Amino acid sequence: MMRLPRFDYRTPRTIAEAVKLVGDVGPTAQFVAGGTDLYPNMKRRQQTPHTVISVMRVPELNQITGDGKSGIRIGASVTLTDLIEHPLIKRDYPVIASAARTISTPLLRNMGTVGGNLLLDTRCNYYDQNYEWRKGINFCLKKDGDVCWVAPGSSKCWAVQSSDLVPVMVAIGAKFRLASTLGERIIDARGFYNDDGIDYLKKRPDELLVDIYLPPTNGWRASYQKLRRRGAFDFPVLGVAAWVEFGKTDAGGTPTVPVKDARIVLGGIAPSPLEIAAAGEALIGHAFDDEHIQAAAEAAYLKARPLDNTDFVMNWRKQMARQYTLRALKDLLA
Repeated sequence: MMRLPRFDYRTPRTIAEAVKLVGDVGPTAQFVAGGTDLYPNMKRRQQTPHTVISVMRVPELNQITGDGKSGIRIGASVTLTDLIEHPLIKRDYPVIASAARTISTPLLRNMGTVGGNLLLDTRCNYYDQNYEWRKGINFCLKKDGDVCWVAPGSSKCWAVQSSDLVPVMVAIGAKFRLASTLGERIIDARGFYNDDGIDYLKKRPDELLVDIYLPPTNGWRASYQKLRRRGAFDFPVLGVAAWVEFGKTDAGGTPTVPVKDARIVLGGIAPSPLEIAAAGEALIGHAFDDEHIQAAAEAAYLKARPLDNTDFVMNWRKQMARQYTLRALKDLLA
């Protein structure tokens, strides 16, 4: 049985108290919300904070405010279940509810939070094992070792970003608000993630993710498609988020003008979400039809370069980048 190491547990009631606590304790402290990622990592000795600061009792982090016309703010400690069931999210941002519904299982969605999924640790077949297993292969570059077993000749860790919400947030242009004792800052989701399996976030250890801002729903649609072995529980081995701005549609909701803007973002195949610029360019300025949808899917396939660090054969996962991009784009016509 894997057991948690010993640690101090703190429960601040305000944002100011939370950031002061982490500032006072220093780098051995870590924030936690639902703990569905941190606590298993602690049991495997992948992360070993001496002080764990729970932010689940901070009221400001548990609210959803706004609407589709002005944009919505989602507190970082809102549970995935509450996100999925919130009437404004279902009405104005169905892609968010749809992506969140694919995460894990109902019990874990009751515990897991929006912020936790956005800050999810990168994953790899050689990293997400117990301590004894990792010690048996002489550890890996991400934790305690000096070799990336996915690409032994590389000086970079190739553990993959495996969040379902991250590709969607990047695609729709969400913004994150961070707080620390030095003040607050806002950063675009697309600039928040590093292409490095170890240093995968542009976030300082003393910063707290406060909330997520979703932009107004003016003329755009988005879809998310997820590849995994089982229909529940599993992390994505490929996630495709498609965002398309149409501008105008007819009375039946069918686009009537060329595509104004488009983004295709792949998750689960690299240390950071991968925006395929060529896929978006294949749609912009053109009719949203089968010909241009196929061109966008082909562009996604050409740029997808998964490695042997998750489930399924990597060459097949590359093939699926084309198919799942097609699914995501055609879903926008439904």
